[in-house]
Amino acid sequence: MKIKNLDRVPKHITNIGGQALIEGVMMRGPKDVAIAVRKPDKEIELKKEELNTLGMRYKVFRLPFLRGVVGLIEALIFGTRALMYSAEFFEEEESSKTKKSFTEKIFGDKAGDIEMFFAMVTSIVLAIGIFMILPTLITNLFKNRFSTSLGLNLIEGLVRIIIFLLYIIGVSKLDDIRRVFEYHGAEHKTIHCYENQEELTVGNVKKYPTLHPRCGTSFLFMVMIVSILVLSFFGWPNPIQRFLVRIFMFPVIAGISYEINRLIGKSNSRLAYYLSYPGLMIQKLATVKEPDEEQIQVAIEALKAVLTDNKDEDKW
Repeated sequence: MKIKNLDRVPKHITNIGGQALIEGVMMRGPKDVAIAVRKPDKEIELKKEELNTLGMRYKVFRLPFLRGVVGLIEALIFGTRALMYSAEFFEEEESSKTKKSFTEKIFGDKAGDIEMFFAMVTSIVLAIGIFMILPTLITNLFKNRFSTSLGLNLIEGLVRIIIFLLYIIGVSKLDDIRRVFEYHGAEHKTIHCYENQEELTVGNVKKYPTLHPRCGTSFLFMVMIVSILVLSFFGWPNPIQRFLVRIFMFPVIAGISYEINRLIGKSNSRLAYYLSYPGLMIQKLATVKEPDEEQIQVAIEALKAVLTDNKDEDKW
């Protein structure tokens, strides 16, 4: 079954990517990153910064496999910073005027950086606990029924996928998260419009699909699939060794997954379509929703801010 409007390669496949925020969208182009937020007064606030990534400074970080790991870390940093920036517009007026947070009292102007650091650490710890430790502990209950490490790693991978699906479906039911997923859809539709070389207007953007094969959701699903194969080479040791193996092998898994997604993203073959299909279905099921016109306007503003005169600079 073909997914509507995703059965052909666009005229210009771009490496521009984005992230949905709280009432906003972040777009990352070849030279700049831009954040557009719809403020409570309905005006669009646009913030633009010049990029200075490791890959821009050192060629070694642009090498295959390594670029995926570095890109993932930088995306986490950029994304967390952008999310916290968008949240600032919607803090309660009373607390922002009359009360200072604990970190503001202790660290003053550096409170924002400290809060971002702790937010990232908390997110990483929760992700490790929920998507790494919990699946391996559950799978350990079946170790007497399966004699091969491949079988146990397959079960662990399936458990991880089930937990992931339950998590994203659950959070997608929350009103605030649904709004974020609508902005996620606006981001995808806007990039589709740009890749098909149409003028970035609300009318043009609206006709494109919300699903996109190079979405971060698809990348996360690919990571879970690749992890099953890679971790099978290490058998099924004791829990502590399993945990250490999964931590140390994650960069390898992420690097392989990035290269696979990169190949899938620029291919129109039947194999590429089948490989991208599960990720697209997860997007459709939970992580992207149909946006309204105001949300599309925000995504357009963010994308326009990172475009350059030379389209070859953002070619995938």
